[in-house]
Formats: sequence, structure tokens, C-alpha cells
Amino acid sequence: MQRKLIRPLFPWLILLPLLIFFLYSLTVSLHAPISPSPKIKKISASPTCNLFKGHWSRDPNRRPIYDETCPFHRNAWNCFRNQRENMGTINSWKWVPQTCDLPQIDPFRFLDLMRNRNIGFVGDSLNENFLTSFLCSLRVADLGAKKWKRKGAWKGAYFPTFNVTVAYHRAVLLAKYKWQPKYSASGDQSQSEGVYRVDVDIPADDWANITNFYDVLVFNTGHWWGYDKFPKEKPLVFYRAGQPIVPALEMMDGLKLVLKHMVSHIQKEIPGKTLKFWRLQSPRHFYGGEWNQNGSCLFNEPLEESQLDIWFDPSNNGVNREARTINRLIDEAIRDTDFEVLDLTHLSEFRADAHPAIWLGRQDAVAVWGQDCMHWCLPGVPDTWVDILSKLISHHLKME
Repeated sequence: MQRKLIRPLFPWLILLPLLIFFLYSLTVSLHAPISPSPKIKKISASPTCNLFKGHWSRDPNRRPIYDETCPFHRNAWNCFRNQRENMGTINSWKWVPQTCDLPQIDPFRFLDLMRNRNIGFVGDSLNENFLTSFLCSLRVADLGAKKWKRKGAWKGAYFPTFNVTVAYHRAVLLAKYKWQPKYSASGDQSQSEGVYRVDVDIPADDWANITNFYDVLVFNTGHWWGYDKFPKEKPLVFYRAGQPIVPALEMMDGLKLVLKHMVSHIQKEIPGKTLKFWRLQSPRHFYGGEWNQNGSCLFNEPLEESQLDIWFDPSNNGVNREARTINRLIDEAIRDTDFEVLDLTHLSEFRADAHPAIWLGRQDAVAVWGQDCMHWCLPGVPDTWVDILSKLISHHLKME
């Protein structure tokens, strides 16, 4: 009798613990945190991460990712082809942020992240210098890249594998300006050969119609705002609402007004979803005079940090003082906007050794234009700018 009773109970004695374990596991799983999908990456910006403060460190193993054969080079900046001295040394310096890691751009990963998007640069030739470095870096990942000059672009490339366009729109003052010969007016300008009319409230045609094409925009101006570009016999005359501004503005006051109106235009016309950067000034390294006064930059090593204020502090009234002066005006203009600041000034101030100088690709270039101590050799310092910009763009795209 006892054997008959044990047999039907035996399966339950086995199943009951299994049932209890299952119910317990289910309860635990319902209260456990859900792991995010591996496809979703949540990136949090570190408040201590400042890519723009740091130092240059020599790395003998560091190499540029492109060479003189890049089809997007501009001849005067192609320092390998022009046989500039010390190019190996120039490109062995690595920018090391104080609290961040800054790897070289991975063009394959970056273009894949940028797929079906476009990047635009607007400004003067230093943004073209920047763009050229960017194009040559990205071409490593897409050898089928084609030159692209549409929508008013001065220079650019289309990367068909990723459906990405990266281009530069030349607008040296950002605002619209044009030459008016034989200008006759009262005051000092009556003896001028003519004037350059600047409409402070109208964007230059080269970028006026790009508002919906680019997903990322990088703006700059500043390098043409000097009397070496616009001497007093060919001055800038500022207009607003179609009328000359009276009394006439000095150049820096004109720049301040242009910045105010251009920033307002961008904020109003460029879609809010567009990622907007403003690149601060790229410092020049003329020693002994301006570009047209035999200024030179035949240096073999970066400057020491203790030398920077001597070179660039406006209070010292040096040849290269304008970068920090203009940066202050830009900072005022973009404050309380959604622009991200690309503060590439400080890290570039060190690199007096990295300009084309006398290696410009033409025998008569120095005699005609003087040494180039403003633009940068490529490969060179702008490659670090590319590393920083690509890191910031990637961060934003991963946050979407």
C-alpha cells in the first residue's frame, strides 16, 4: 500500500523544486535592469575634457595618413611635394590634451558615421586649408572621391561610397562686399582709388543659399580684417540697409557689426538641427615684419609656452597680435547662441615651425608674395584640427 502511494507522489517531488526555481527566476528577471541594445551607444560628455588645452609631445612613430599624391592638395601647401625641410619632424609632434585622449581620425569609421550627411566650411583661406586636410584624410577611406563644386562651393569632394559631401565656400568677410572704383566722398576717402563696399547685413552670395544642404557647418572670418589686405587707399566702407553707415566705421568696429548680423542671419536661417561650429583664429608666425615686409618663419621647433604671450598678446603690439584681438570679438558675437567654439588658436600658437615659409612650389612666389607664415603645411597642424573636429562631430552623432 505504501509503495502505491509513493509512486504517484514521486514525480511531484521532482517537479515542485523546479517550479519554485522557475518562479523565483522569473521574479528576479522582472526586477533586473534591462541591458541596452548593443547598437545604441550612449556617450556622455565629460566636463573635464578640454581638447583645446594641452601640450605638443614628440612621437617619432607618428605618421600622417595621407601624402603629396592627394588630388585635393593646393600646390602652395603641399610641403612634401615642395620639398620643405623637416617635414618628418613637423609631423612627429602630437597634440596631447590635458585630460582627454585624441586619436588620429579613423576615416572609415567617421565616413560611415557621417553616411548620407554633408559638411560645409565657410570663410577665408584658413578654412580652405582646414578643408584640404579634411578631404585628404577622408579620401583614404574612399579612393573614388570626386571633386565637387556646386551650390556656390569654391572647393569640395563627394565620397560616393558613403554619400557624403564635404565642401568649402569662400567668403572672406562673410558679408557681401564689392569693389567700387573712383569713389568720391567727403573726408579722407576722397583721395582713394576706390572703396570696397561691405553690406554688413547681407551674407556673401557664395554661402547665402546653403541653409538646408549641410548637416554640419564650420564658419570663420578674421584673416582679411587688416590694413595689409585693405589699405587706406582702398578702404572698407560699411553699409547697412543699403545706406552707408555714418559716421564711417573703423575696421574692427565694422567687423564687430558684421559678426553681429551674420550670427543673427545664421541663427535665423540655418535649421536648428544643423551642427554649427565657429573656428577661432589661426595664428600667424611672422618674425621681423609683416608678410609684405620680409617677415619670416624659418623655425625648426615649436615655440615654448613661455614665448606665446610675447608673440600674441595684443598689449605687446606685435605683428601677430590680431588673432587674440579678433577672438574676443567673435566670443562676444556668438555668446548665448548654439554655436560650438572650435578654439584652435592656443594649440596652433606653438607651431611656428609648421608653415610653408619659402617652400611654396613656385620659384618667384616669395619675391611676389613673401614667405607664407599664415597658412599651414599639409600634412601638418590642420590634421590635428581634423582630429578634434571629427571627434566632436562623432560625439554629437552618437548622441542622436
